[in-house]
Amino acid sequence: MAVTAVEPVPGAPALILEDVGLTRDGRSILRNIDWTVEAGQRWVVLGRNGCGKSSLIRIGSLYLHPSNGSVRLLGHELGRTDVRSLRRLVGVASNGMADMLRSDLTPIDVVMTAKNAALEPWWHSYDDADRARALECLERMGVGGFAERSFVSMSSGERQRVLLARTLMPRPGIVFLDEPTAGLDLAGREDLVGALGDLAGDVDAPATVLVTHNVEEIPAGFTHVLLIADGGVQRSGRIEEVLSAEELSRCFGTPLELEHRHGRWWAWASRGTIRHGQ
Repeated sequence: MAVTAVEPVPGAPALILEDVGLTRDGRSILRNIDWTVEAGQRWVVLGRNGCGKSSLIRIGSLYLHPSNGSVRLLGHELGRTDVRSLRRLVGVASNGMADMLRSDLTPIDVVMTAKNAALEPWWHSYDDADRARALECLERMGVGGFAERSFVSMSSGERQRVLLARTLMPRPGIVFLDEPTAGLDLAGREDLVGALGDLAGDVDAPATVLVTHNVEEIPAGFTHVLLIADGGVQRSGRIEEVLSAEELSRCFGTPLELEHRHGRWWAWASRGTIRHGQ
């Protein structure tokens, strides 16, 4: 079946969720979510494990339908547009995505298949221009020299950079990053956070949504924060106006201190010196 091509609606927000809820097996996972991501904004979604962050991102990236509410992506409403075509306007990187990729694929194939929101190169036809674009994205993320290696042979940090390169392949209108530093050691985490900060500083980069539960993983240059608690929005807005020790303590259910220095955020328990997330 042919996929009808769609384009972003000029001037439309990257994402609008209105009264979005998600119920599974009688349990409310998300409720009454109202959230708008404008073009060019850099959002971080913060909350405890199990609060619904990943489900929210799956809904926003059109890989999960909400139980109620409306979703508009780049000016197109979910349910009234071919979702397969809309997904081609979205970049997604997550550990779940990495698990779905065949281990012997090369990085250039991992990236190139994002043009069609696909997982296998034989599902569609690609040409030299597509391979050149994929290599450009790999080089943008500093892993162009690994283009023909097997994806599985790369380090965790290198694979994450390949997945970030994949998000750029379709020249998306919005990018979703679901805990991209998970499983990385300290050096790998800092390397990747730095790369994300570089992307955030690119004025031509698409709107970006980063999910994490550690404020230390918020790259410099991110502009907005959405705090999720018990499946609902606790507060949202510009990061310097919303993110505080009081709000963070409410979000995670424990007294926390918070500091912002050198463009990065740091949090730790009010009692003792153990940093949050360790």
